[in-house]
Parts: sequence; structure tokens; C-alpha cells
Amino acid sequence: MELESILLPGISEQRPLIIAGPCSAETEEQVMTTACELAAKGIKIFRAGIWKPRTKPGGFEGIGTPGLAWLQRVKRETGMYVATEVATKNHILESVMYNVDILWIGARTSVNPFAMQEISDALRVTHFSGPVMIKNPVNPDLDLWIGAIERIYNAGIRKIAAIHRGFSSYDKKLYRNLPQWHIPIELKRRIPNLPLFSDPSHIGGKRELIAPLSQQAMDLNYDGLIIESHCNPDTAWSDKDQQITPGVLSYILNLLVIRDTKQTTENLKELRQQIDETDNELLAILAKRMRVSKEIGQYKKEHNMPVLQTVRYDEILEKRLSEAEKMGMGAGFMKTVLEAIHEESIRLQMEILNQ
Repeated sequence: MELESILLPGISEQRPLIIAGPCSAETEEQVMTTACELAAKGIKIFRAGIWKPRTKPGGFEGIGTPGLAWLQRVKRETGMYVATEVATKNHILESVMYNVDILWIGARTSVNPFAMQEISDALRVTHFSGPVMIKNPVNPDLDLWIGAIERIYNAGIRKIAAIHRGFSSYDKKLYRNLPQWHIPIELKRRIPNLPLFSDPSHIGGKRELIAPLSQQAMDLNYDGLIIESHCNPDTAWSDKDQQITPGVLSYILNLLVIRDTKQTTENLKELRQQIDETDNELLAILAKRMRVSKEIGQYKKEHNMPVLQTVRYDEILEKRLSEAEKMGMGAGFMKTVLEAIHEESIRLQMEILNQ
């Protein structure tokens, strides 16, 4: 993809590019108070949800079109750029009419190719030039995310960015939406010139997680952050637990460690060579283990033994996990590795048994 810079006039190239504002535009006073406080902290781009797709009916679903006039006032009185979420053709037509600078497409919309095509067609008709930002779909499907991006690109938009907001899961643990960092990392590998933003508010779902998630995004070389900030978060009409005041946002941003991405990598050459050598050794060891597994499979076949020995596997798993933790590795990581090795071993032994 031949993409253009998403930086608007007056916006610094310095990482991270910050987009901040309330989850929802609630009242004109709330919008202006938050915007003025953010502008005083140096934030250049103000975000606010005008239309809010809620999980269940009955919740606050956004103020609608009247809120677009409030965004115009934000631009006029603070000089900030403004951004909002769009999910339908009419959202785009109205946002363009009110001169919204940046549009983003939410996770519930990017998951739907029909909706994405409708949005792409509307963008083409309005001649909106961007930037357009696309959140990852709710489910962890990289191709679906790329497909949504390609539809926007095919509409003639060249100022495109991706927003990583995490992936929905039935099992709720620490995060509201699981980060699954490997998915946006793979997206960046496939489209290297695509700007990548993190949405720590929606990943974490709790305001205390915004700081560590923002730092992790910076350590992974993300280009920017889109963070929900409200003048009085505890009274917010939507997602109050994941919003922070402009003052807290400024504090978090001041504590971020932004590592120099332009430094030479020659000092890493030796360490990377060690990684390559270790990977080769690891492959050789795994190959040896699989050869032994085949011999075990042959023995089981000759002695009419079942392939799966659950007691033996449970003993190995418990022992190896304990040893891994002593060596500084996470038990979850090692369990995943051992399960994959065991699955391949079973597959090889089944082949022997069925010969």
C-alpha cells in the first residue's frame, strides 16, 4: 500500500501521537470543559463518540448529530483537531458536513465486510481524504482487519492508520479485551508503513491499566495512543471505569519512556547472531525429540500399547512447568510449548500405529 502521512498541520512527528477525549459527547459543557483541559495539557486532537454502538439496548447510545456542532465549537475555540467514530453512511455524510477532521471505524463495524463496503462507498462519494483509522475486529482475525483496511484504501483514502483495541473474549480475566500483541505485530510486518495506534482504554477496561499498556505499546514501537479522557470520569454516561482526567493523562504521558528507534542496530548484531544459533540448536533438539517419539511409537505398536499415556504426560507437564519457572520462564508459556510438542509427538506415533 502506498500510504501518506496521517500527520495534520501543526502536529509533531514525535512519538506518541495522542488522541484524547471522552468516550461519549454527553453535554456541550462536558465536551468543552474536557477539550479545554486537554488543550491546556498540549493535546492537539480531541476525540468524542457521537454515536455509540452499545452491547445491549437501553444504554446511552450517543447524543447524535447535535454533538457534531459541539465538536465544531471545540475546533473554533481551542484550535484542536476533532475525531469521532462512524459506523454508517449517514454518520460519514454528517461528519463531513460538520468538518470532522479524523474518522475512526469501531471494532463492531470492522468485523462486518458489508458495513465496511458501505462506509468505503460513502467516503468515496464525499471525497473525504482522511485520516481514517480502523480498529481491529472484535474477534482475532488478522485477515478481516486487513480486509477492512483494504476497503478503505480502495475508496481512495491514503491517510490510513490502524487502532489496536484488543480482542473480545468470553473468559474475562485481567483485561477487558485481550491484547494478543502478536496480531498487531503481524499486521505491522505485512503493512510496514501503516501507522499503528494503541487503545489502552478499551484493552484494559480499567483506568489503572492505561499507564502500563501505553508503555508496552511504546516499547513495541507503536506510533500513537488513543485514550479516553473525561473532565469527571466517575460521572461519565458510558465506560466510566476506563476514563481518566486530563490531569492524570498528562501525568501518564510524562512518565512514558520513548526509546530511540533511529539508533544503530549494529550493537545488536552479535546478540542476534546468538539468537540465530540458539534457534538452530532448538530445532535440532526438537528434531531429536521427535525421532525418539517415533521410536516410542514403534515400541507401543509392537507391544500393543495405547498411544496416549495421560499419567506420564501429566507427570512431565507438572515437572517441566516447575523447572521452567525456576529458570525465569512463565508457566503459561511453557505449558503452550509442551502442549504443542506433545500434540506433534502423538501425531507421529499415530502415524506409526496406522502403518
